[in-house]
Amino acid sequence: MFTSTDGWVTCALGHRHWGRVGAAGLLVHRAGTDGPELLLQHRATWSHHGGTWGTPGGALHAGESAEHGALREVQEELGLTPRDLELGPSSVDDHGGWSYTTVLARPLRDIEASDLRLDGESDGVAWIALGDLVSVPLHPGFEASLYRLHDLLVA
Repeated sequence: MFTSTDGWVTCALGHRHWGRVGAAGLLVHRAGTDGPELLLQHRATWSHHGGTWGTPGGALHAGESAEHGALREVQEELGLTPRDLELGPSSVDDHGGWSYTTVLARPLRDIEASDLRLDGESDGVAWIALGDLVSVPLHPGFEASLYRLHDLLVA
């Protein structure tokens, strides 16, 4: 029997998070003319931290790996499949009792943001250069993780 892991939890740091057993997202990146470009989701205004840009992601299922959860979420939210992506390293943001894992991935084919199928959790999607992230409102969790992700993106 499937038990939903959707729901709010409070971590050891006192923050409220979605996903009773943690969450994961996929950070798709490619080489651009001015450095790395990131495929980011513009979160629907009704969602937690709506109107911000971040990785497609969400609550993990019980027993699900972060990699599987991140791939499932990017397929649900943007229509990308495991055949479209090559998984790379991961970065864990551990809050004590709750964590968010960002799984990096490179596209195995040309991916144009305008060709992606968005679900109701996204108001848009775009390739944004790493150096241009200051020009858009970022999801606070994603923004706080950038110092860890930066080294993985430029390696």
